[in-house]
Amino acid sequence: MHKVAAALKGDHLELKLSGRVDSNNSRQAEEDIMELVSSAPGMPVVLDLEELEYISSAGLRVLLHLRKTNPSLRLTNVSSNIYEILEMTGFTQMMPVEKAYRVVSVEGCEEIGRGANGTIYRIDQDNVVKVYNNADALADIQHEREVARIALVLGIPTAISYDVVRVGESYGSVFELLNARSFSKILANEPDKLDWCVNEYVEMLKKIHGTLVPAGKLPDMRETVVGWAMFMKDHLPEEAGEKLLSMVEAVPHDDHMIHGDYHTKNLELQGDEVLLIDMDTLAVGHPVFELASMYNAFIGFSEYDNNVIKSFQGFDLETSKRFWKKTLEAYLGTEDPERIKEVEDKARIVGYTRLVRRAIRRNALETEKGSAEVALWKQELLELLEKTDTLVF
Repeated sequence: MHKVAAALKGDHLELKLSGRVDSNNSRQAEEDIMELVSSAPGMPVVLDLEELEYISSAGLRVLLHLRKTNPSLRLTNVSSNIYEILEMTGFTQMMPVEKAYRVVSVEGCEEIGRGANGTIYRIDQDNVVKVYNNADALADIQHEREVARIALVLGIPTAISYDVVRVGESYGSVFELLNARSFSKILANEPDKLDWCVNEYVEMLKKIHGTLVPAGKLPDMRETVVGWAMFMKDHLPEEAGEKLLSMVEAVPHDDHMIHGDYHTKNLELQGDEVLLIDMDTLAVGHPVFELASMYNAFIGFSEYDNNVIKSFQGFDLETSKRFWKKTLEAYLGTEDPERIKEVEDKARIVGYTRLVRRAIRRNALETEKGSAEVALWKQELLELLEKTDTLVF
């Protein structure tokens, strides 16, 4: 049995199709649908399938016939079972199909990670959800799932999202992270494990940077940073702006993987396995771009307001600086202070470029604190540009 109900919704006609549509009732279902469509000639049709329990090949032909007379046909609230049928038969490529998503609340949930595009919450002992800042995040979610699969295939241990949910006005990806603890939490609660965390953190970092990605599979971070440098030309003295841009453009193309937001909240210990999470920033590029984001996470963001690191990572600035210094030493394989400072300064140039651009785009210059932060980072950047001629190390 089936049932079709119609309602005018602003600029479109909404039809609710419920029950089952198969060879026994498909002809009647089509007649009922067409009769309702004819009552609102010329109006776009949206077919709500929330209560559709089953559809056969005969029912799919009904959808095809409807689309012939209504090219803008859109299917909404499609259950997982029906969506799988539509996906397997190619309907999701022929017309807009919006899946029905279960609703998850993060009220009172522990925040275990935060990045540029979203926040990760633990929703129960076994699972976490990444809630995206963008209210229309389905394309972002699809991108992150695709790049996470690429990383996993290439040998990078990571969690793959197994479900997409609604969270408030946005969407989220659900991952299984059984009893996992972030490295930030370990550093905050077990300071005696700092050296262990550094070793595991650097081992994963070298694994990432040692992974060659097939051409075109991931975004090129160099192109992104060129855009940052071009933005900065309007906010630096002409000579400094030109030098910054030329230095970024001179960084050679590199098809090795970088994470793009590699800090201790994005490394999780699950049992005895270390997992990399928050993969939406995955890219390819020279390691200086990675070290720049790391410097920002551990020091840059907190240079003006030292309390930022505590609220972001959960540990104090002294711990953060120690962790950063030991990480650089282990990554570069040296304790030579001149070599450490050389590489750090190159990373800081890219890091401050990102910080200043980000702050200005977020209207920081309209507040006293924001203006002071921008002034500090710009001054540091200008001093570094005077004594540095290449970002490559």
